[in-house]
Amino acid sequence: MQKENTSLSSNSLEVLKRRYLLKDNKQNVIETPEELFRRVVRHVSFAERNFKTSCCRDKIEEDFYNAMKSLEFLPNSPTLMNAGTPLGQLSACFVIPVADSIDGIFESLKSMAKIHQTGGGTGFSFSRLRPKGDLVSTTKGAASGPVSFMSIFDAATGVIVQGGRRRGANMGVLRCDHPDIVEFIEAKTQKEAFSNFNLSVGITDSFMKAVKLNKEFSLINPRTNKIVRKVNARATFNLIASAAWKTGDPGIIFLDNINRANPTPAVGRIEATNPCGELPLLPYESCNLGSINLSRMISAKRIDYERLASRVRLGIRFLDNVIEVNKYPLPEIKKVTFANRKIGLGVMGFADMLVRLGIPYDSDDAVSLAGKLMRFIKIKSIEASVELAKERGVFPNYARSIYSRKGIRLRNATVNTIAPTGSISIIAGCSSGIEPLFAISFTRNVLSGLKLFEVNSIFEETAKARGFYNPKLLARIARLGSLRGIKAIPADVRKLFVTAFDVEPEQHLKIQAAFQQHTDNSVSKTINLPPEATIEDVRKIFMEAYLLKLKGITVYRYGSRKDQVISFGYGQIRNAPAGGEGVVAESEYSGGCATGTCPF
Repeated sequence: MQKENTSLSSNSLEVLKRRYLLKDNKQNVIETPEELFRRVVRHVSFAERNFKTSCCRDKIEEDFYNAMKSLEFLPNSPTLMNAGTPLGQLSACFVIPVADSIDGIFESLKSMAKIHQTGGGTGFSFSRLRPKGDLVSTTKGAASGPVSFMSIFDAATGVIVQGGRRRGANMGVLRCDHPDIVEFIEAKTQKEAFSNFNLSVGITDSFMKAVKLNKEFSLINPRTNKIVRKVNARATFNLIASAAWKTGDPGIIFLDNINRANPTPAVGRIEATNPCGELPLLPYESCNLGSINLSRMISAKRIDYERLASRVRLGIRFLDNVIEVNKYPLPEIKKVTFANRKIGLGVMGFADMLVRLGIPYDSDDAVSLAGKLMRFIKIKSIEASVELAKERGVFPNYARSIYSRKGIRLRNATVNTIAPTGSISIIAGCSSGIEPLFAISFTRNVLSGLKLFEVNSIFEETAKARGFYNPKLLARIARLGSLRGIKAIPADVRKLFVTAFDVEPEQHLKIQAAFQQHTDNSVSKTINLPPEATIEDVRKIFMEAYLLKLKGITVYRYGSRKDQVISFGYGQIRNAPAGGEGVVAESEYSGGCATGTCPF
């Protein structure tokens, strides 16, 4: 390995070496970060040969390279890992249908294995499977139900390592009107159950109306389409809140909200999402993601909208190119993906941007900026997709889409997504997705017992410029997990550098809603709760999420899971375990999913 990029942090380099940089047969790293970026952009720019482009491929490749090397734009992990390699599978997100038969179930399992092997994550709706105890006509026996079959998918995931680099991840969805919904809701309350799954209940408008009115709600056998029994909707809703309070699962996806925004309703109805919930997809559909680093879109303490617009145009082109050069794990996936050409350009570093602009995350100004910013990105994304359509043609299902009625000729059925970013935000050295900062100073577990002490670079700059920087103070912050109450730090700085557990749930929701309003796919966002939060708190969050027209919602109460990837040994997270070494984060935690089931 040659000289390393000195702009990358120690942990960024560790993450790159462990998961992204190419290795020889003896597991020795054989490329530098710059060579990784070059490998990726060379492969992705090959797509330009398929079209009569308005400029030369070499220039486009160089533009892609400069954006990645400057850490202003990065694609999802499978693209970084697999571009220019024999594996060649570049997409992060897939949804696979599960049919109500033994052949169908195990065909889906086989598809999942192939996708995980190439680095992708999978989402499934198990809602079409007949309920437990229902008739199996071929054997005259009783069906075991969707939750039992989910355990097979979970076990298989545990033994498949994605591209030789990491364990896979899944999303399991069950509709609220399925007869086995209670078993599904409580599936992860059993110790270490479904560790390779995020779970979400598919909620409908009719269910939410029944919750509001405290009425009964019908459970329907999907095999016969007949009512099995009726249950109290509010009691079921409360059960969802209780399970989420205990374990962080299930989350909720609002199926009718999702399908109201479905760009191709004539093609099919969306029933499931990718593992982190930000990609509602049709059966056999895939999507590739990329994120713009907002922390690098600031100039003279103002947003550089011209630079942001240029990165949006480049990102849309990059992601459309990925569809062309991708190696798809299944022919069905290639067919549906090419038909709709969905892409998901999003952002990371939003919290860093706010700090650089002097705007507290937990302020009305932050919500206002979130909406303004995402509206700009959406407009520029649509414009970029329209320009690509002039050059390359519209997506094949365009005539069956909502855009044909509007007369907007797009290259891509969707253009924007807010992902949790995870590892790529560590590489970029910025905050995760649209999440707040998770800590100011902390200890990171890296490898083989190695620990790195990290400090938020913007806070470090501020502390030095304002004259209150000292190592003892940083150690104290790491122990407490928050700046609140540390009088040695100026009040305006304490107000600006808020962390995830400083932010009230209502503010988390407002930020998510502001981004969702201008995002055609969905938004991945975790609502962080302290240990003393109640089940009623969770219930209120779920209800408010529906009223805000979100497409999905996830809560995480600190300490509710043993395998959480951040821990607080002291202080500001009230009732956190005593002792320990202060704030400790696992190697690839950047502030998104605290459960560790978000691999992208």
